[in-house]
Amino acid sequence: MRSVIVLLFGIAVTTAAKAPCVELNNGVFMPVVALGTGRGTASESAPLDEVRQSVYWAIEAGYRHVDTAAIYGDEQQVGEGVAQAIANGLVTREEMFITTKLWNNRHRRDQVVPALKESLSKLGLDYVDLYLIHFPIAEDDEGSVLNTDYLETWKGMEDAKDLGLARSIGVSNFNASQISRLVSNSRIWPVVNEVEVNPSLTQEPLVKHCQSLGIVVMAYSPFGFLVSRNRPDAPPPRVDDPALVQMARKYNKTTGQIVLRYLIERGLVPIPKSTNQKRLAQNIDLFDFSLTKEEIALISRFNKNVRVIDFADYKGHPYFPF
Repeated sequence: MRSVIVLLFGIAVTTAAKAPCVELNNGVFMPVVALGTGRGTASESAPLDEVRQSVYWAIEAGYRHVDTAAIYGDEQQVGEGVAQAIANGLVTREEMFITTKLWNNRHRRDQVVPALKESLSKLGLDYVDLYLIHFPIAEDDEGSVLNTDYLETWKGMEDAKDLGLARSIGVSNFNASQISRLVSNSRIWPVVNEVEVNPSLTQEPLVKHCQSLGIVVMAYSPFGFLVSRNRPDAPPPRVDDPALVQMARKYNKTTGQIVLRYLIERGLVPIPKSTNQKRLAQNIDLFDFSLTKEEIALISRFNKNVRVIDFADYKGHPYFPF
């Protein structure tokens, strides 16, 4: 059962579980922190069972939102983690919010519903709470460019929602003009645009554009370059940045928690990844403090418009969003 709805940073939320929930533009409530899976949760050399374990630990810690995708190859393990938590009485299916995504090679309208049914089979679910177009880019099974218009793909997404296979539908990695074109040509508006946002890539114009349309922005790679990721030329801040350290000491938090809270203060839904049980708990322990406007502005000044993931291989595609 949800408790009373309150306002958090101007957003209608309900205090279910540890993370409050934002109300999407279709009236569905979505938790404001999600566990990210795929790259960064279990490395290519790590056993996929780490995903199952991380999902279970995350639910123990209070997460009620898990973000996966067909291309991650871990939907089965995500489903197993959720099923184990349900079997052990930690949660019910109705308390969980599961997001997955359509990959680029299934962009024709008639491919969308079958692709989602495959994902549901792997997840062991009858429906997902949110289904996203992973990219506005279409390609064939060999990775060659296709010119399938994402407006056609969106019609397939609307079909999936009409069939009850997805409670909500949205997009990922769409730019502002693509969002505008989509909402101008759709029967059902997207509820979410999932994009990279962090202190090195604040995405303020895109975020404001989406929010002006009632579209929630989910933020992947939320830590940016807090850890250098083997890129010595990566922009600050790092995990030991003096400004972040000062804030962390003030609030008795880690610098990672400061960055996640910064995103929440901006009305975003961060998607941190971890397989470390202690860090999983830290990444959702964000709701007993607030940053000041000055602190939010200070973190925003780190922006260099530099991406952790630049998707250079897609730059020749007619719908390349960046």
